[in-house]
Amino acid sequence: MKMPSALRAAVLALAAFAGVTLSSAARADEGFVQLTIYKAGWVIGGSGGSGVLDFRGRRYGLSTGGLDYGFVFGGSKTILRGRVSNIWRASDVAGVYGAAGAGIAVGRGARAIVLTNQKGAVLELTGHQVGLMANADLSGLAITMR
Repeated sequence: MKMPSALRAAVLALAAFAGVTLSSAARADEGFVQLTIYKAGWVIGGSGGSGVLDFRGRRYGLSTGGLDYGFVFGGSKTILRGRVSNIWRASDVAGVYGAAGAGIAVGRGARAIVLTNQKGAVLELTGHQVGLMANADLSGLAITMR
């Protein structure tokens, strides 16, 4: 069965338009995050802080909190900055980010971390830590929108 040329051209144009629309709609965006986190503990530790998400020309307030358990002692302040990717809307940054890790900071130390939450948002953060903090623990960080 032969399809007339005009109908074939219309079907091809419609398919091309649908492909462009779907590919542009299926592209996640990225933003910039700055977090200040205070951490303290002795065997069981906790962290809390605040931050800002810059996304699509707007600024959103963030709150952080977390719990550490294991070999933990000391206290520190960490300032992290970086990119958050694979987000569709600002609220995708909110969620629980989990990581198992080890580290030590005495005085001033550099930090770099990559974390993913349950929505697929990827945080790529670098910064510095001030204080005395040693840990070899299972840690979690929760970010909420303010």
